Amino acid sequence: MQAMVLHRTRREGGGELVLEERAIPVPAGREVLVRALACGVCHTDLHIVDGDLDLPRLPLVPGHQVIGVVESAGPDARHVGPGQRVGVAWLHRACGRCAYCRQDKENLCPNASFTGFDTDGGYAGYLTADEDFIYPVPGDIDPAHAAPLLCAGVIGYRALRQAEVKPGEAVGLYGFGASAHIAIQIARFWRCRVHVFSRSEEHRAHARELGAVWAGSAEEAPPEKLAASVVFAPVGAVVPHALEHLDRGGTVSLAGITMSEIPPLDYERHLYEERTLRSVTAATRSDAEDLLDFAVRIPIHTDVETMRLEDANHALARMRQSVIRGAAVLDFR
Repeated sequence: MQAMVLHRTRREGGGELVLEERAIPVPAGREVLVRALACGVCHTDLHIVDGDLDLPRLPLVPGHQVIGVVESAGPDARHVGPGQRVGVAWLHRACGRCAYCRQDKENLCPNASFTGFDTDGGYAGYLTADEDFIYPVPGDIDPAHAAPLLCAGVIGYRALRQAEVKPGEAVGLYGFGASAHIAIQIARFWRCRVHVFSRSEEHRAHARELGAVWAGSAEEAPPEKLAASVVFAPVGAVVPHALEHLDRGGTVSLAGITMSEIPPLDYERHLYEERTLRSVTAATRSDAEDLLDFAVRIPIHTDVETMRLEDANHALARMRQSVIRGAAVLDFR
């Protein structure tokens, strides 16, 4: 198979993925072998390539928003068989025994491993995945349009839940990339009035097309106080603005896996009146199942720029420049 492989991060003087021929992996235990049809390009992949995260291993094949078909199963797999169309997400495996797993909070499992981080991911023709951490994908959704749902969509959904968004409320979204353009469709389904904050006029226009009632910069005050907000941009300087725009008793959730330094917060100005600031860490299996259900019911439409596997470096460069409309997807078909 072909794979795009990271040998050295940008911080270490590298950062270019290399197209290589590799042996197709063999599923062990409860793993299945998945033939990739499409893989979304996630901001977390960019953090991995740029060296913003401490990596457990190199070389590494990134990618964790995979739509594919099961080709074969390991000797202990029981629930998934060849021919099934599935999605592979960021959470590769959790221990199933710790206090967090026993409370269905496997996203917080201290022994969790992650696709395209601890294990080789979806920037390749094939990958292996644990049968308990893959998801049935309806056959009537195009693979390239379904791929961003597996992380951008799931994290956007969990971030809305962590912000405690309720139907009909005024909601803020800071940054308008792959996750936010899916989250706005969920919030609109909940009849929320969505206000979008972005530096890019192109992204603001995209937000208005998707039903935002207002769009401006993070420094601008929206026309009303917000009951809840999600910060998708990994920019700490946005956080004080999000808290200032929040109504009493509101919540801001931070959806990024990493964040630049947050400026000092003033208690009375940013947090008093029971405002809450919280992070989002990965997602649970039930988040993915719920999001895929929403994808069919709403239905969610993802705006995607499709590229070939060998164009992965170009996709990451465009993401670094914040010029992608919606999500970038590597299409293997």
